[in-house]
Amino acid sequence: MTIPAQIKTYIANLPDAKRADMEVLDRLIRKAMPRCKLWFLDGKDETGKTVSNPNIGYGAQTMTYVGGKTRAFYQIGLSANKTGISVYILGIADRAYLVRTYGKTLGKARVTGYCIKFRALKDIDTGVLETAIRDGAVISGKK
Repeated sequence: MTIPAQIKTYIANLPDAKRADMEVLDRLIRKAMPRCKLWFLDGKDETGKTVSNPNIGYGAQTMTYVGGKTRAFYQIGLSANKTGISVYILGIADRAYLVRTYGKTLGKARVTGYCIKFRALKDIDTGVLETAIRDGAVISGKK
């Protein structure tokens, strides 16, 4: 199955309200990052054991891990979970940047060094979220 088909299937199998929000967010991210590389991580390790929620990824960057190991990974991630939705903005070295820049203007969201979590799309300002996504994609793309 192609990555776009995996993404479509993942979103289609979500509960109605979450599916609608994820469809909007998928369109918003693709609009903010046209022609980006798409990723789909099913949340399973190499043995087939579930280790995380499935993730949709957008864009590409080289991540460096402890010990100097590098690998390609997405810039922006999107995942539905039991309590809501998480948007991951990866590759920003300053762990306080998202909180400082967007924490007070996003609405009812929990913002950490690389993640914006919220219950439903209606709880946040999608314009601010789109700006954070565009900003994060630019910052991580300059590394």
